[in-house]
Order: sequence, then structure tokens, then C-alpha cells
Amino acid sequence: QVQLVESGGGLVQPGGSLRLSCAASGNIGSIDVMGWYRQAPGRQRELVANKRNGGDTYYADSVKGRFTISRDTAKNTVDLQMNSLKPEDTAVYLCNARPPAITDPYGDYIYWGQGTQVTVSS
Repeated sequence: QVQLVESGGGLVQPGGSLRLSCAASGNIGSIDVMGWYRQAPGRQRELVANKRNGGDTYYADSVKGRFTISRDTAKNTVDLQMNSLKPEDTAVYLCNARPPAITDPYGDYIYWGQGTQVTVSS
């Protein structure tokens, strides 16, 4: 099992910045990809950004140029630097981790943090 703990959420004004952090523990060696999703009321959960062990990185179009994901595999952490925040970025942000699909083809070991609230409002 893997446990994920997020921190760094809060209330900021439009144009402000936040840095989210996620620390993984447990069966850390099983993790391939780590990233961040977000979910707002009435919306589907959205993949914001992720990064695989090999370094491949994905960003949602809505955050490109504003958010930066960083991963430290030695420390088993993944951060999300969020700049130029907009009200539409308001959501619960959840850290996510999973092993390679080849070892977990049925998705039995997809792990989620408890979520951290990000609110962008004036």
C-alpha cells in the first residue's frame, strides 16, 4: 500500500500563487506515475499534471504556462507550483500515484491523497 499526504492549499486572490506538496510513503518502489488531479463541485475529476519516473510530463491545456510539476523520486515527493491563479482553478486538489500499468492492469493499486482545498477569490 501507498499513502499520500498533501499540503499547501489555501485561499489566494486572483493572480496569486500557491505551491502544493505531496509526500508518498509505504510501498514507494511500486510507483510509476505521480501527479495532481482536481475536482470542483459539479465537475468531473480532471488531471492537472503528472510525471512518470522516466520524466515524461503532462499538463492540462488550462494550466500550461502557469503550473509547474516537479518530482523528487529520491524523496518520494511531487509538488505543483501554481502561478497566475484564476477563480476557475478553485477545486480540491488530489495527489495521485500508481504503479506501471503492466504490473497493475486492472487498476487495483491507484492511490489518492485526502485532498487539499485551493480557493481563488477576491
